[in-house]
Amino acid sequence: MNTELLHKYSGAVPRYTSYPTAPHFHEGIDIGTYRRWLGDLGHRNRISLYLHIPYCDRLCWFCACHTKHTLKYEPIAVYLEAFKREITAVGALVSPDAVVSAVHFGGGSPTMLRPEDMVGLMDCLRGHFTFGLAPEISVEMDPNDLDDGRYDALAAIGMTRASVGVQDFDDKVQKTINRIQTFEQTQSVVDAVRARGVHSVNCDILYGLPFQTCETLERTVSQIVSLDPDRVALFGYAHVPWMKKHQSMIPEDALPGIAERYRQMRMAGEMLGQAGYRTIGIDHFARPADNLCRAAEAGELRRNFQGYTTDTADTLIGLGASSIGRLPQGYVQNMVATGEYQRIVGEGGLAVVKGIELSEDDHLRAHVIERLMCDFSLDFSDLKHRFGKASHSVRAQAQHFAATDRDKVVRFDADIFAVTEAGKPFVRNIAAIFDAYLGNGRGRHSVAV
Repeated sequence: MNTELLHKYSGAVPRYTSYPTAPHFHEGIDIGTYRRWLGDLGHRNRISLYLHIPYCDRLCWFCACHTKHTLKYEPIAVYLEAFKREITAVGALVSPDAVVSAVHFGGGSPTMLRPEDMVGLMDCLRGHFTFGLAPEISVEMDPNDLDDGRYDALAAIGMTRASVGVQDFDDKVQKTINRIQTFEQTQSVVDAVRARGVHSVNCDILYGLPFQTCETLERTVSQIVSLDPDRVALFGYAHVPWMKKHQSMIPEDALPGIAERYRQMRMAGEMLGQAGYRTIGIDHFARPADNLCRAAEAGELRRNFQGYTTDTADTLIGLGASSIGRLPQGYVQNMVATGEYQRIVGEGGLAVVKGIELSEDDHLRAHVIERLMCDFSLDFSDLKHRFGKASHSVRAQAQHFAATDRDKVVRFDADIFAVTEAGKPFVRNIAAIFDAYLGNGRGRHSVAV
């Protein structure tokens, strides 16, 4: 490991699950704009729906999601009434010719929903949107929430992919991040969803957690592999206490340094490779038969707010407090605070409070950054075909970076700009050279390794 290179390219940059990134959204994009954009959707558009359930019955201190802790169900029930009003309002503005191909339940903890509410929510969606045949329906799951009634409800809504958060099975790490979850609990979830016909299981692991070492992480990865998930996501813990105050509960002196984080990442990735998983992008792993792996091999891998995906829908509609949507014209985001979200929805059905309209240059750079994050390369002949003369400025940037690259993290041969094996761990930093917004001072980010 070249520690000089590691420190040079481990600066804080966005994760690039969108471009432009969320800190650059502004209040100039409002409900009126959103109405127009939704009204423009038609038969040429395919829709993916993201549903945000911003509640947990325990607050994990590592979490950077928009969520709140509750031990009562009443706030969730009230929230769901507003949620359904938003679904009704959005669905009324979208042409029935625009077809839903995927639904993702995220949070928070979607599995906190009572079985009848989970089924009722899906019925509401189907009543206000046109669904295609065999849509992908994925659900983020907390093993501590689940019981037979909820498993049956998830089967009833047609769940096709279960995403199980693990993080780390080590007792000390779990206590420090307030996430107690045994291997046996996790195994029971995997067994239960598979028994109900769900054959695609994803497990999430974190590295860079407090008191985590290569030894503890090695045990966790071995246990995860024994569950034989179809996909594994290996994320670096993002310590952002300036954004998420509860992360201040984590002792910073217990966090591994950059070099140790890098060792953990490499070790876990190598273990997954030895177990037969193929590397997808910077932090996903999949069995060769999984469609994520096939998409990567075909150059059709995509990246959105859920990370790497096979979802090719050109429209993502976010529903619920804090949800972000992406339409052909740009990004929108709902009110974050649940109480204000409910008030705004009660007044008019929609809850968008900010966003950004995409310029021609934004479309170009979004494509460039997504391809680098997914393929580790750019084909400038393809880029010129798609964007014409507008691609020349990006090509000049790429040529300059390659010409001054003494670290050999990239190469530029003919029309191909490619990230080398040495540069792949730092692709977020390489992608950042094409980010026209990054230098304006908005937003703070987590380290790139």
